[in-house]
Amino acid sequence: MKPKEPQQANSRRDFIKKTAVGLAAFTIVPRYVLGGQGFIAPSDKLTKAVIGVGGMGRNHFPYEGTQVVAICDVDKRHIAKSLPMLDKGVKTFSDYREMIQLPEVDIVHIATPPHWHGIMAVDAANAGKDIWCEKPMTHTIGEGKKVMEAVQANGRIFRLNTWFRFKDTFYGLGTTVKPVKKLVDSGLLGWPLKVTVSRHTGYDWKFFWVGKDNLPPEPVPAELDYNSWLGPAPYKPYSTHRVHQTFRGYWDYDGGGLSDMGQHYLDPIQYFLGKDDTNPISVEIDAPQQHTDAVGIWRRITYTYADGCQIILDGEAKDANVPYIEGPKGKLYPGFKSDIPDLERKLAAFPDPAPQLTDFSEAVRTRQQFALNEQNGHRSCNIINIGLAALRLGRNLKFDPVKQEFIDDEGANRLINPVMRAPFTI
Repeated sequence: MKPKEPQQANSRRDFIKKTAVGLAAFTIVPRYVLGGQGFIAPSDKLTKAVIGVGGMGRNHFPYEGTQVVAICDVDKRHIAKSLPMLDKGVKTFSDYREMIQLPEVDIVHIATPPHWHGIMAVDAANAGKDIWCEKPMTHTIGEGKKVMEAVQANGRIFRLNTWFRFKDTFYGLGTTVKPVKKLVDSGLLGWPLKVTVSRHTGYDWKFFWVGKDNLPPEPVPAELDYNSWLGPAPYKPYSTHRVHQTFRGYWDYDGGGLSDMGQHYLDPIQYFLGKDDTNPISVEIDAPQQHTDAVGIWRRITYTYADGCQIILDGEAKDANVPYIEGPKGKLYPGFKSDIPDLERKLAAFPDPAPQLTDFSEAVRTRQQFALNEQNGHRSCNIINIGLAALRLGRNLKFDPVKQEFIDDEGANRLINPVMRAPFTI
């Protein structure tokens, strides 16, 4: 397809920015139905810019119906490795703040370490861009609230990069989430429910994502802007183990396997339990005392909701026969096996779950909220950050899901909006 002239490109993106908030106020109709100057034709590819083009970021290049027009990374090696994968003429940046101002960009993809997700998502929303963000959605509860506010205030479309709420067999469970949601909604298992997430129910908590204490300082590679990589995180001397893939083992940037994989595992549970507008009221931990810098392992984390439902994260995987979901009337095991006789026939009498909009390009074009968005994504990310707070502090916590703050624990509440390193702010 012949590239649009700059004036055309600018006009259609101006149209998106000017109409997004207004369209959200009433029944949405596709922009190609509206017609007129500036509309995006159904055949026109959406353009995107990707922040962070390491291994995960490069996976964001080929999504159908989109075209990469710009990339950004603070490591020149990542830029060099990315360019052969892309069309000629793709613009490159070391400062994402310059890139998100490009008028030719529709969508900003964020594939950086989590300590940058919140700031970048807010800045992208304020720049009038739609957002596709890697998991976990944010590094703190407070950042999640600010992302949600910025996305909604600017009429943006947001999606989180985990698929298992609506697509694919989620890990070792041997089923998509749709029949699980249908079963839970049917009431055949009873209520309240207990969901156990362990290696035996298909989930590996990746305890190899742990940090090292007393890291020896190393020279910063010439290709890396380490100050910008750190961004809002506290300054720590450079070490190879602190950056890129192994950053997950350090509290300043991530939270080990719980943060890395937690939203994949826990977001579908929020969905099928019908908890998208709330969170657990307590978290109990069984774990060694954590180092102040390096993330360690844990044995068990138990979340409890106000109605008695529980999510148990079993790091030790002691019980090989544990059901994935257990209720007072029945149990569900991996492979959609159950102790309820003739389950499939009984389940057929119940309605399917409500449909979800699972095509992000369609969501962007029609200005309709994506299935996994800034609201429910924030709530499922809260579960992770509640657990991380308990682990870091080494104690059980109570949580108010309405105020989204911890109860009678000043130390835990300081982790909701931690001080960012100047001049970075959100």
